[in-house]
Amino acid sequence: MQKHTFARQSGISLTGLILVLVVLGVAAVFALKLVPTYTEYSAIKDAIVRAKEAGGTPREIQVAFDKNAGINNVTAIRGRDLTITREDGETQVSFAYEKRVPLMGNVSLLIDYAGTTDPSGVVAAKDAGPSQ
Repeated sequence: MQKHTFARQSGISLTGLILVLVVLGVAAVFALKLVPTYTEYSAIKDAIVRAKEAGGTPREIQVAFDKNAGINNVTAIRGRDLTITREDGETQVSFAYEKRVPLMGNVSLLIDYAGTTDPSGVVAAKDAGPSQ
């Protein structure tokens, strides 16, 4: 009688491979839909810093933001949506907005974005309105 020792097989089954590919595909779809919104958010943060550096009246800051936003293809907010405040003689620019990203069918992802030039990181409320 011969004794056969079967080597234990290792690896991934076809079903396991399909499941892994489905999970990676879903993650890739999410990434492809979310990365552009984050890129736009980063462009807005850069634009408010540049608009603040341009200085001037609140209207001039809004115009500077709109010019920079136009160059960077920002469509989520406009200069009129910015909250411009003056505290201790220094102008601060803030923004807050929601971005709805359709995922599939009637399922969407709602993301709240906010930013400010204030070193404390506190975003001013929109109802404060522009002040000089």
